[in-house]
Amino acid sequence: MAIDMVFKTVGGLGLFLYGMRLMSDGLKKVAGQKLRSLLESLTRQRVVAVLIGALVTCLIQSSSATTVMIVGFVNAGLLTLRQALCVVLGANIGTTFTAWLVSGLGVFKITAYALPAIAVGFLMQAIGKTQQKRNVGQIILGFGLLFVGIAFMKDAFAPLHDSVRVQEALIWLGQNPILAVLAGAVLTMLLQSSSATIAMIQMLAFSGAFGTDWNVVLAVVIPFILGDNIGTTITAEIAALQTSRNAKRVARGHTIFNVLGVCYILPLTWSGIFVKIVLWTTPAELSQTTIMLHMAVAHSLFNIFNTVIFLPIIKWLEVLVLKLIPLREDEAGQKPVVLEERLLNTPVIALQQAKKEIIRMAERAQDAVAQATEGFTNDDMKSLDKAMRTEDVIDEFQFHITSYLVLLSQRQLSNEVSIELPVLLHMVNDLERVGDHAVNITEIAERKIGHKVSFSDNAKAESKEMIDEVYHMFEGIITALKDSDVQAAHAALASEKKLNRMQVGRRRSHVQRMTDGTCTAQAGLIFIDLVDNLEKIGDHLTNIAQSVIGGVQWAGIDISSLSGEYKAITSD
Repeated sequence: MAIDMVFKTVGGLGLFLYGMRLMSDGLKKVAGQKLRSLLESLTRQRVVAVLIGALVTCLIQSSSATTVMIVGFVNAGLLTLRQALCVVLGANIGTTFTAWLVSGLGVFKITAYALPAIAVGFLMQAIGKTQQKRNVGQIILGFGLLFVGIAFMKDAFAPLHDSVRVQEALIWLGQNPILAVLAGAVLTMLLQSSSATIAMIQMLAFSGAFGTDWNVVLAVVIPFILGDNIGTTITAEIAALQTSRNAKRVARGHTIFNVLGVCYILPLTWSGIFVKIVLWTTPAELSQTTIMLHMAVAHSLFNIFNTVIFLPIIKWLEVLVLKLIPLREDEAGQKPVVLEERLLNTPVIALQQAKKEIIRMAERAQDAVAQATEGFTNDDMKSLDKAMRTEDVIDEFQFHITSYLVLLSQRQLSNEVSIELPVLLHMVNDLERVGDHAVNITEIAERKIGHKVSFSDNAKAESKEMIDEVYHMFEGIITALKDSDVQAAHAALASEKKLNRMQVGRRRSHVQRMTDGTCTAQAGLIFIDLVDNLEKIGDHLTNIAQSVIGGVQWAGIDISSLSGEYKAITSD
């Protein structure tokens, strides 16, 4: 009996988590970029940011995924820390949607539709003619598996209804709120999912594991729910350990407002006030069939109260977070992309704004290559992590600059602007490809570190010489872009010819070292992969240099003849 209960619990939990992941991944594939655009455009107002955070988390069924997305925007400079904290407040509300979904099990027989959903979802995934249909199939399949998992957990916990000792133990734990909070937090840390923790507690309550005096049960389970909200922040803190300082700030802010929220809600729970609020708010009478619904209401009310408390003082929370994790000098360069849509009506100035951002994108691409090659040379994982984060910034630059130039192409353009615009689009793509090659070098470096590969002195010297030449070429490209310096562009082309010769020579010499036995085959493959990626970076930089030589004007323009409105915009 006990073994059967354990297997059903573990298996049901696995199906629940796997189904939730399938749903989350499918929804992100179906509407990922739309959700990103929605977040970027609608988070300027605090209340709207909260609503968007809640909506997105409801859709993708993962507050962690929303938080990761927001951290990416903060890293890219697309959102301020304050905006990100507002969205995470909303994500706290949105994550309670799963509890509402599970609570439907007590009122409606949702599990009756689980197996048909799995069948339909699997068929759509297997025979769907388009990627969109297959993604929708994945969502439906995940939905079905989620509820099959819940059904297994429900069956596993059913025997607890008749176990007096289990009931007494759980009730005792719940009547010691501090212990119940700790238990909820630890369980969430172990399961790595607040939704799964809440679902398990809902199933236990529904099965009678806390007894059948439903008023007592509700009072007993609320501290577990509060502990779940602390546990999910600890998970985020652990996840942020190996990420950027911006990620740590968002996670730290999340922890602060959840822990403080539990601190002021817990006394209200002890006194019975919070329980009365839940009973008054829930439209159904408390019973076995509605206990899970009341728990979902309690979970939502906690996060809504917390949001209402913290939203007006979000700027002070931001100040506190920045005190705990101060800004460093190397973070100053991560500023938002500045592309003013009002300038689209004056195409020549809009084009100039896009050029400024392309220069900044080139600088970020240079950073990514420098970080990746430094990590490769010194076996430095921190530099490799920086390169990966910088590449995310480059991708954001590409998305925004390309979108801006596409909007500009729809305006009435002069011949000069019409000629330059597609050239700029190609430049943006070349810089994005440079970022991709930086990622390739990062992955090559991880292989080198993982397999403890070391180079001979000759190989180290040759790789350093080629890396230095790429960096020198980058310097020339950025100078050419900033100053419309054709001479610098020609110097970059000369560097590219050197890189081509180096690639051929380095390949030959390394093959010779492998033949002589001074270098292993594994080291040889890693070395050749590095050389090839460096040469391809040179190819993309060559395209940019040729555009400058071809006549794309990057110098500043005279705005003295423009209206006051446009002068103000361009001087911002």
